[in-house]
Amino acid sequence: MKFTVSQASLTSALATVMKGVAGTSTLPILAGVLIRAEDGVIEFQTSNYTIAIRHRVAARVDEPGAMVVPCKMLSNITKTLPDAPVSFETEDRQVKIACEKSSFRLNTLDVGDFPEFPSYALVNSVELPADVLSEMVARVWRVTSTDKNRPVLNGVFMTVENNTVRLVATDSYRLAVCDTHVETSSLEGSFELNVPSEALNDAVQIAGGQGSILVGATDTQVVFVADNTTYVARRIEGTYPNYKALLPPSCTTTVKIDVEALNAALKRVAVIAQNNSAVKFAIDADLGTLSLSAISNDQDAANESIDIEVEGETGVIAFNYHYIFGCLNVLGREKEITLELQSYQQAGVFKCADAINYLYLVMPVRI
Repeated sequence: MKFTVSQASLTSALATVMKGVAGTSTLPILAGVLIRAEDGVIEFQTSNYTIAIRHRVAARVDEPGAMVVPCKMLSNITKTLPDAPVSFETEDRQVKIACEKSSFRLNTLDVGDFPEFPSYALVNSVELPADVLSEMVARVWRVTSTDKNRPVLNGVFMTVENNTVRLVATDSYRLAVCDTHVETSSLEGSFELNVPSEALNDAVQIAGGQGSILVGATDTQVVFVADNTTYVARRIEGTYPNYKALLPPSCTTTVKIDVEALNAALKRVAVIAQNNSAVKFAIDADLGTLSLSAISNDQDAANESIDIEVEGETGVIAFNYHYIFGCLNVLGREKEITLELQSYQQAGVFKCADAINYLYLVMPVRI
């Protein structure tokens, strides 16, 4: 096996497939990357038996072949090399790597021990703009549950119907819903899939900079294809909860809040609230103010008011400030957010409407 590839292509390829490397496996082969060279193409593969990633780049192939080398080691070496061609040549159970005046020799692993890349036949798929999907995923994927006893909540529920893409995530304490309109004329009917949250986030990050990403499903797998990269993960089985039943049918109080002002005030009040995480939101409809306050277990106190626009009733509700930051930190360019309350004893619903509509429901903290 002998080939030459550019340092930039090699670095990018290894960064792409690195997410498929097993972090704590006792099997050394799962810490490796399978590199296969043939017909002017180098194919990189990683697998941890839960996900598998394949990426292809163009290269000069003098002798076809395959090898497995430690992925992290090779990545660390590659990052330090100059922007110049990098040559690989195998000999016995080692590979020699050379770039200008640098050379390395690494032991290789048995190619026969490396997991085969999963075969798949898609039963349904949809092609979506990669940049739009990436922005949507960033707003919801951290809201999923980490409780392994409720696997259906470990995923992001994706639906595509009538040119509308919607992502839903919940951990039982909060709910995030994100939707937007895109052109999906190639889709016949509707598309519905519960995707493991980390796999979805990894896949859209890998697709960054690509024009589109294909999202497909088999009976047991979810498949992402973007340009020269294929990402396969296990899909989550089971029926996703009826999240629409959690949304209040109406509201009695609507509050328009400046995002920057709320974020700054909450950061200061949260310094005191760190021990118990609860911050009170006192809304004064007559004065048009929102007062944030917190008391620590040692009776230290913080209070700050910001101006708001209110329609409805005066009252007080408390939230876990970590959950509110979870909403504010993903808003991006939005300047204003709306808080809707059906009552001061029920969940608060934060909303913002733009090219991407966003809804974030948070259960209150008892005060």
